[in-house]
Amino acid sequence: MATVQPDRTVDVEQIDLSALEFWGRPPEEIDAAFATLRRERPVAHFAERDLRDRSPHMPPPGPGYWAVTRHADVTDASRHPEVFRSGQGAVSVVDLPEEMVEYFSGMISTDNPRHARLRRIVGNAFSPRMIASLESGIRDRARAIVDAICEKGEGDFVTDVAAPLPLSVICDLMGIPEESRPDVFRASNVILSEGDEEYVPEGTDPIEAFLQAGAELTELMHRIGDERLAHPTDDLTTALVTTNVDGESLTHAELASFFVLLVVAGNETTRNAIAHTLWLLTEHPDQRARWAADVEGTTPTAVEEVVRWVSPVTWMRRTVASPVELGGQQLDPGDKVLLFYRSANRDEAVFRDPFVFDVRREPNPHLGFGAAGPHFCLGARLARREIAVMWEELLTRLTDIRASAPPQRLLSSFVNGIKHLPCEWTPRPGRPTTARGARFLGEGAGA
Repeated sequence: MATVQPDRTVDVEQIDLSALEFWGRPPEEIDAAFATLRRERPVAHFAERDLRDRSPHMPPPGPGYWAVTRHADVTDASRHPEVFRSGQGAVSVVDLPEEMVEYFSGMISTDNPRHARLRRIVGNAFSPRMIASLESGIRDRARAIVDAICEKGEGDFVTDVAAPLPLSVICDLMGIPEESRPDVFRASNVILSEGDEEYVPEGTDPIEAFLQAGAELTELMHRIGDERLAHPTDDLTTALVTTNVDGESLTHAELASFFVLLVVAGNETTRNAIAHTLWLLTEHPDQRARWAADVEGTTPTAVEEVVRWVSPVTWMRRTVASPVELGGQQLDPGDKVLLFYRSANRDEAVFRDPFVFDVRREPNPHLGFGAAGPHFCLGARLARREIAVMWEELLTRLTDIRASAPPQRLLSSFVNGIKHLPCEWTPRPGRPTTARGARFLGEGAGA
């Protein structure tokens, strides 16, 4: 097992988690900084970035935030939502206008009782029984994706493989028409881009671009919601607008907000986990060999290790509601707190050899889907199945697929994203693609 041990000589005073340039450093340097924070300053205060040069719509910097980097402290905060609140925004350090919070994070930026109500209504869509019922569709889609690329021998793993599966599964679930899916993919890229010029061209106000992308997805769901009320089908949208749970259903605004959250959280994060896996297996051929030697037996632990290692969502924000001590630091009402899952998932106090990528790691109490509590990722089961099914197909059919160049990473503090990853394999014949898969694949997820 290859070990990537970070340099432990980082000066804690030189660490600035708010600097965007920090997140463009090599992963091992980022891990070294977090190792220093866990050891020397586990709950550390950082100034907020001044984002007004990016957009005139951004407010002045706030009072800063506390970065929580140890596994135990992230877990503790997550178990006490009455103290560490989400309602002022879970996905942004700055306090965004209410309409932006509603667009881009919806349910994860709410507190009880509204959060409990929303989760109760949508929770059935992600039950073990429901995920089991989706299994054949997920596998059909994964097979269609592999069939479509088998003969090419090379490609961009993100746009050709990693992106189509979660997007198509979510769109299938919600009943999104095939012709709308490239637009859904584009809008989700914009929302999570942090202004990356590939998705938000230079000279474009990123806040206006984010709002426009959110408005497009909202308009789509308003239209589909109206159609399902008039003409019900068997998709999740129909269930959410026509079925009451304890006398409650989603409003159109809540449906649209849930869809934006599902597209962003479910599509982008799973896509990045699948993409990172190729780079990990290319960098760690011994672990690839262990997984390939027993695909069925190793996949469950391998998926968990991928999620631990990648930590697709780097952090979530909370706001302190009452005086509390966390990690030896006194926190006051109104303080902003960022729970750094990426750091918690390398915590030496919890994981044996945390800088070793081990597809057979057990136990593996990672926080890649968040920590136990009311905001634990609702779609964790679905994400696990998509990652597992996609890699079961690849390891058994494109047995020598590998990255042919390093990944082009998204410059983001929030999402550990890969925009492009060149790959290659020995060409081989595919099987005929189903009509259902061909319609989506013909549009091209990266269009």
